[in-house]
Amino acid sequence: MATGFISALVAIPLLLLPLPLAVSADPVIIAIRLEHSTKPDVRISQKGTTEVVEGSTIHLRVYGQGIDSNIGKMMNFVEVPDSASSLNTSCSKDNQDLRVLPSIADVQKTSVVLLVEVQTLRKGSKSKIYMMCIKDGAGQLRQQLLSEDMLIKVVEEETVVLPLWLHISFIAILVGLSGVFSGLNLGLMALNPMELRIVQNCGTAKERIYATQIEPVRRKGNYLLCSLLLGNVLVNTTLTILFDSLVNTNSISIVVSTLGIVLFGEIIPQAVCSRHGLAVGANTIFITRFVMLLTFPLSYPISKILDGVLGKEIGTVYNREKLMEMLKLTEPYSDLLKEELNIIQGALELRSKMVEHIMTPLCDCFLLSIDEILDFNTMSNIVENGYTRIPVYNKERSNIVDILYIKDLIFVNPDNRTPLKTITQSYNHPVQFVLPDTKLNAVLEEFKTGRSHLAVVRKTSIESGGDPVSEVVGVVTLEDVIEEIINSEILDETDIYTDNRSKRRVSSQRRKDFSAFKGSSIETKIRISPQLLLAANRFLSTELPQFSPSIIPEKFLQRLLKYRDVVCELQFDEENKKAPQHYLYQRNTAADYFILILQGKVEVEVGQENMAFENGPFSYFGVMALGQASPDIHNMSGLGNLNRLTSSSYHEVYAGSSSTVQIMPTSNLYYVADFTLRALSDLTYIKITRNQYQHCLLASYMESSRNLFPAENVQPKLSRS
Repeated sequence: MATGFISALVAIPLLLLPLPLAVSADPVIIAIRLEHSTKPDVRISQKGTTEVVEGSTIHLRVYGQGIDSNIGKMMNFVEVPDSASSLNTSCSKDNQDLRVLPSIADVQKTSVVLLVEVQTLRKGSKSKIYMMCIKDGAGQLRQQLLSEDMLIKVVEEETVVLPLWLHISFIAILVGLSGVFSGLNLGLMALNPMELRIVQNCGTAKERIYATQIEPVRRKGNYLLCSLLLGNVLVNTTLTILFDSLVNTNSISIVVSTLGIVLFGEIIPQAVCSRHGLAVGANTIFITRFVMLLTFPLSYPISKILDGVLGKEIGTVYNREKLMEMLKLTEPYSDLLKEELNIIQGALELRSKMVEHIMTPLCDCFLLSIDEILDFNTMSNIVENGYTRIPVYNKERSNIVDILYIKDLIFVNPDNRTPLKTITQSYNHPVQFVLPDTKLNAVLEEFKTGRSHLAVVRKTSIESGGDPVSEVVGVVTLEDVIEEIINSEILDETDIYTDNRSKRRVSSQRRKDFSAFKGSSIETKIRISPQLLLAANRFLSTELPQFSPSIIPEKFLQRLLKYRDVVCELQFDEENKKAPQHYLYQRNTAADYFILILQGKVEVEVGQENMAFENGPFSYFGVMALGQASPDIHNMSGLGNLNRLTSSSYHEVYAGSSSTVQIMPTSNLYYVADFTLRALSDLTYIKITRNQYQHCLLASYMESSRNLFPAENVQPKLSRS
């Protein structure tokens, strides 16, 4: 500044010379002086050169002759490589490193203040020197023949250099923050609010804590996104500057900063947070809140604009197809069982399936005619099929008019031969009809009302004349709908098929034998209820070892009880109470039969004192009269099957390949009673003779022997003795 002032003082005498000597045709610069700079680091070198800082704007006062307000348009600064050779530098090269701005102040006859903008030095340049050139009358730049105090030197701006350890520490911290922001951006934004609510309700204990901490912040989706992105961009920009200041070479700084940011600030954090975003987000929630608060002035307004434009964030919502596909794809990694997955899939597909997909065709349905008589054969057929609801038709199978519930038959006696129409008219169950294209969810809702668990599928078609015609095509039940939901077949002991559509039969299906409730050709003339006969059967097989299933199978015992004269009746004579026919057993009298009282009362006299006792139903006497519980069989090898039991008046002879079985009368082994048994009222009782029991026992042994020793080419023969 002092040298410039001295130059100005030296130029004053020249300005005071007589006008003819001082005035020149072209402007002449005599001296310069720096009056102001936007950057304070300004000084004058020992040689008088003015030094200014790059990137500043200076106010430069110029002294000379021929100066006016247009002097700025005529001036230019040209770079010189060396101050010593500045006088030999050409002014022909235009330069914009020091650009004179149009603004000019304090214009006087001999001086003017110019506003000069100093550009930033190129990378690697510490300083540059510029000289002033001015245009002549022809418009050509010419050099000012002035000393070095007319030069301007632009120097690099001094920056505060951090210690290396602190510089590296800042870089490490910023790389970590960049990784946190990048990871949280992926991890937190991937956790949609819907998923966080699910984790809060059904996650593990730690997951619930993490979700509770994250959910309030994640609820502000756009605000969180803007905050994390602003923080990430700010950190990455700062990192680039620090890398650039640490490495002077441009190419190396670009490579190092790119690798550092991409590897440690993007790839690794996002790989970790994509799998453990919930834990990372919860443990760094304080950093997220701080960044949201720090970037609030900019990120919050942007988030509100996004909320208004994009709408509220709902989260990931799966429709039915996407949910089923997701369950299928995640099956190997989830803890769902195959059966559970089938149930979920079946429930989701319920609305897409129609009745015609699951109904039982009419040709495969068990129906009853309205004209049926509920006798023993009809009711046995109903029980054997095992259906709880049976459609009833009138004349044609397609004309279904009623539904019979199996519970409606609870008070029906087959012996009464009640017409089916009487039962259906009494209960009058409504028939529910559905169309084949009805969705299963609608049918299920109808079944849930309880009006019926069976619906008749009726199809409506248009005849050639244009009149609609209804046709029954099948039946659908609640069981069919439930089977579609669980994607599996429900089998009970009465099912014939495992699947009504594929017609795969149940492998272990056995027909029920109801012969115990029905009479036969050898049935006794005494009519008792099938229930009482069944009760007698069960009593004998459970209470008496001689009739246990291991000795006499149930089917042989049933046949035995249906022999003629096995079930007996006794009409009590009130006028002659001690009539001979009233005595069933006499003391010291031989007897070859066993008696079981079913109905009525009897009196038993025992001992020398003739002590009398009364007994009622299901009391029995004369078990020892039946003899031993094994027939007189000499050789059991090669025994065939005795297909039926014959009357006790016959001898049974079996002719086989190597054995003969013969049962002879055993009258000499009769039982002698030591008591007297007398009827006290009308009686119904079972009377089994010794021969009948032994014949039944033999048939049982033959049946078991056929299973143990199957014989080939053996023909059983029955002959009368």
